[in-house]
Amino acid sequence: MLKFIGTVTKLANDENYQAQLITELPITGQHPLNHYAVMMGYDFHLSALGPKLIEINTNAGGLWFAYRCYVQQAKQFEGRFAQRLLNTFLTDYAFFKQTTTAKPSTLVILDEQPKTQFLYPEMTLFVALFQQAGITALIADPSQLYLKDDGLYIDNQRVDMIYNRHCDFYLTTPSMCHIKDAWLQNTVCLSPNPRIYGLLADKRRMILWSNPEQLAQFQLTLAERQLFADIIPKTQLLSELSLESAWLTRKQWVFKPTIGFGSQGVYVGHKLTKTKLNNLPPEHTLIQQWIPPSVSYNENNLTFKTDIRLFVYHQHPLAITARLYQGQVTNMHTPHGGFAKVVIT
Repeated sequence: MLKFIGTVTKLANDENYQAQLITELPITGQHPLNHYAVMMGYDFHLSALGPKLIEINTNAGGLWFAYRCYVQQAKQFEGRFAQRLLNTFLTDYAFFKQTTTAKPSTLVILDEQPKTQFLYPEMTLFVALFQQAGITALIADPSQLYLKDDGLYIDNQRVDMIYNRHCDFYLTTPSMCHIKDAWLQNTVCLSPNPRIYGLLADKRRMILWSNPEQLAQFQLTLAERQLFADIIPKTQLLSELSLESAWLTRKQWVFKPTIGFGSQGVYVGHKLTKTKLNNLPPEHTLIQQWIPPSVSYNENNLTFKTDIRLFVYHQHPLAITARLYQGQVTNMHTPHGGFAKVVIT
């Protein structure tokens, strides 16, 4: 999994790869940048043939749950881990400013109506982490920010950096238009951002990654291309199949919206009805080879489907956790499910 993360990061930096995508990405995804993206999440299923990538996230949540699996009595991020986590933000901002000593004065954690979000308590712990480092940190809805000539402001304070947890990944909605303007004007460090989303986390990238002929165009070794073949499930648009063929082969696939988050709109093929299939927009629905999740057992011998999440900055891992669930897709509602400690032996 770590080798793949390094390899796909190398691909994202390939000029030919970026050039091929340029016409597919919206203007925010085309915008060049000199920094990366904090809090990337790489999700895998562990199959009999090794790990298989399920998706990449640019605003992966749940780090606090993962941390608590290892430090059960913790009240906040602590010690060396807290410093490593903080350093990812400081490093990204320094890259943005092209000055190693640069440090944001004001940082906003941005989400839609954040106090209503399930992971709002996690955001408050990030605020504490930043405040301990002498950074003014606020949690805000996009409506609380406003644009002036020199950048974004909140409560008369200029915003240097945004930790973006909003799920409008390409900044296309009206509520994010001022964030989009500041991003395109390079007046705010937005992390994660549309550029990294477009290169790595847009689910449509997996169509290319699962195509050996297309991968052969880029600066990847034979071993690196084989790594993609081993880890990436076959992925394509639903429009590439007839509805009859899609229905007959549905048990081989997972059906996903091309733009989506939190498993919303995801259907495992063997649970899909014909009516639902007929209503899926073919050009905006991915079909991905179904990789059964591995199974874990708790102390009461209850079974849980299991996937693995790595939290990453650039290509440097921060943490690893398992997510345990029952039902079609990952969720935080399964009794005794949720995040779990991973022991590497």
